[in-house]
Amino acid sequence: MSWLERELEERRLNRLDLLIWPIGIAVAILWALPFVWMVSTSFKFPADVMTQDIEWLPSRVTFDNYIKVFEYPVLRWGVNSLIQAAAATFFCVLFGAMAGYALARMNFPGRNLLFVIFLASLMIPVEVSVIPLLLAFVKIGWASSYQALILPAIGNVFSVYIFRQFFLNFPAELEDAAKMDGAGPFNLFFRIALPLARAPAIAASVIIFTLNWNSFLWPLLVTFDESMKTLPVGVAAFTPVVGSRTQIEGYSVAMAAVTILSIPSLLLFCFLQRYFIQGISQGSVKQ
Repeated sequence: MSWLERELEERRLNRLDLLIWPIGIAVAILWALPFVWMVSTSFKFPADVMTQDIEWLPSRVTFDNYIKVFEYPVLRWGVNSLIQAAAATFFCVLFGAMAGYALARMNFPGRNLLFVIFLASLMIPVEVSVIPLLLAFVKIGWASSYQALILPAIGNVFSVYIFRQFFLNFPAELEDAAKMDGAGPFNLFFRIALPLARAPAIAASVIIFTLNWNSFLWPLLVTFDESMKTLPVGVAAFTPVVGSRTQIEGYSVAMAAVTILSIPSLLLFCFLQRYFIQGISQGSVKQ
């Protein structure tokens, strides 16, 4: 390709960028508007929520909504959610990495069929397995416990998929050199493969932690004690609807509760966004 052809190709790409960037910015703004409205409403007085004119920024600021939220055991709910999300994410990423490595680097009969079955399981609704799981945990006496909150969330096909795609492109030379030094499968995985899979591990951690942190249905069903509720289940108590009547004064308190719920996931993504994007590109796009 000549210099002129390369220059024309770069200019075409730049023109395409000029088209894509405004569209991307517009989509990002549309995505962010509900979040801005939520945070703004959380600082409003109840009388300022339902106004004729849209107020993106509160004309009067109050912290009473957050004070009302913390009158409930929000900190306890937050600790429960943190323990549940962190433990489930750790084990899910670890087992997902092990499964992804086995499906990508080890030759055994039915390997591809097993991976297809994993992917096909994504089409099964979660509600199908909720009742059998609930009956099982109640029968063994683990209801309203951390075991009940963590164990069902350990298996995640998405984690397996990210690591499998990453390890498909793993350099075989590293494995061969480690095998020549006498490394077995476990040493090969834990000392060579897993440390080099930092980017997909972080990407999977961000996604799985967010899913577990926002999990609602399973914690709602399996927790019978107030002290074992997770934050999403507790926040549901602030829903400003009672029967057929809507409590307008409850909107601002509900928005304050949801804002608190969203903070950990946002902070996690902000700190790890560079590794998250790198892990998604390496683990899902690269073939």
